[in-house]
Amino acid sequence: MFADVVFVNGQVISVDSDNRILEAVAVKRNRIEAVGTNEEIKHWIGERTKVIDLQGRSLLPGFIDSHLHLIGYGRTRLAINCKDASIQSNVDIIGKLQRKAVSTPAGSWIVATGYNERAMLEGRYLTRHELDDEVSTEHPILIIRTCGHIMIANSKALELAGVNEQSVDPEGGVFGRDESRRLNGLLVEAAMDPVKHAMNPTEQDLARAAEIASRDFVSLGITTIHDAGGFEPVNMRILQQSVRSGRLKVRVYAMVVHEPNFNRMRQTCLSTGLGDERFRIGPAKIFIDGASSVPTLATRQPYETNPEDSGILYYTQENMNDALIAAHRDGYQITAHAQGDWAIEMLLNTFEEALRQYPRDNHRHRIEHAGLAMPDLIERMAKLGIVTVPNPNFFTEFGDIYIKHFGARRDYFYPIGSCLKAGIVVAGASDSPVSNCNPLIGIHGAVNRLTPSGTVVGEEQKISVMEAIRMYTWSGAYASFEEDRKGSIEVGKLADLVVLNDRILDVTIDSIDQLRVEMTMIDGEIVYELGKSPDADDELEETVNFIM
Repeated sequence: MFADVVFVNGQVISVDSDNRILEAVAVKRNRIEAVGTNEEIKHWIGERTKVIDLQGRSLLPGFIDSHLHLIGYGRTRLAINCKDASIQSNVDIIGKLQRKAVSTPAGSWIVATGYNERAMLEGRYLTRHELDDEVSTEHPILIIRTCGHIMIANSKALELAGVNEQSVDPEGGVFGRDESRRLNGLLVEAAMDPVKHAMNPTEQDLARAAEIASRDFVSLGITTIHDAGGFEPVNMRILQQSVRSGRLKVRVYAMVVHEPNFNRMRQTCLSTGLGDERFRIGPAKIFIDGASSVPTLATRQPYETNPEDSGILYYTQENMNDALIAAHRDGYQITAHAQGDWAIEMLLNTFEEALRQYPRDNHRHRIEHAGLAMPDLIERMAKLGIVTVPNPNFFTEFGDIYIKHFGARRDYFYPIGSCLKAGIVVAGASDSPVSNCNPLIGIHGAVNRLTPSGTVVGEEQKISVMEAIRMYTWSGAYASFEEDRKGSIEVGKLADLVVLNDRILDVTIDSIDQLRVEMTMIDGEIVYELGKSPDADDELEETVNFIM
């Protein structure tokens, strides 16, 4: 019995319980059949076996991104990218929007994403009046801040969304206004919802965006994603259909987002874990507070920069208990977006009450982001057996914001070192499209914790390269109850593998983010090779209109 593919002469990082470093791996169909030395694996090589000489390079389990927004990322890729190096100011963005308006039919949406007012020369937000006067009143225009928690809309977009001067701020959101109390186009948190609903994407648009995202993800070595939702409940159907058709290569663990939708799912008697090895239903998820990079996250003490500001909460404790405890009772893994320590504390209260009312072993309830996690909260997480899903890639983009707004508390932003010492399973995630989805940048961030200015945020929270690799492999599989089938290179597990262009355990830690993926295998199939273009629909990217 011979293997279909054999990898030899590599730095095979198994991520097994002993963190063994091996040389060779044999793959038969979609499973790992053998691991070991070159000598031990050579008898798996037959006439038809594809032999891949790694020439010393690293072979790892496929990366698992435990929290991103797949369709949102795909649609973002087709918008004006405000993170492009050519954009240094609001004036530059206006120029890009003007050129886009010329080629876009009147009435069609024009969207820019990745906007960060702090990175602009003007150091302020654009306004709807600037978008109206300098770009267009014939097109609805939307600029999405990099965090995804703030938008800027022109008058046409506000009109289509039904937002006007008489509109009242929604619970958990703010319609921005100028000194004359007139709408300035700024939409904060829940105030974004009317515009999102007005955009009304087609299912064809969403499916195309999913495929674009999948192509990018496999080129970065991502073989499984935990989708954190969007466009519910159609989002889940699109993902499932795209996986079934083969156009979506990555495996999907799909969160059921927002109370009304997962209540409908509960009524159908579905819950976490239903599905197969390509698509499975994940946890029930809600949003509790805002973002870390604006910031709008909910904190127990005010921000250092504003003694009147402690962030935004979407839920009261009672409402959160009502939403999540019922889902826990019905068998769901439960989770929530919780960035600030106030939000994390509320979520832990809910977990404790859920487990008191309906005890359950091995629940693996999660905290998405778990941003500002102070020591008392870490202790409670460990006692409850909670899985945390932080975003170490954020340090490379937003770390200086934590220093500015949170003083000494900054060291407990994504405190991965303390969580691991407490015995907490920590699964790595990008929260893309909020920030870069390259897992190697996430690993780099967890090991170095360097901000754009070169400042270390939380020296004691740094972890080793091997610990960071485990976050993006085995721990991601554990977070979805799948560590028996993926997340490490062991006999019998799925053949989801990644080849790097160098030896990740031997390069200097400050150069980890310079490594590149050379090959990605999913289910025993090579789905990406550096320098080889995948089969593509030439019209794919041209025909998709961005709708966030």
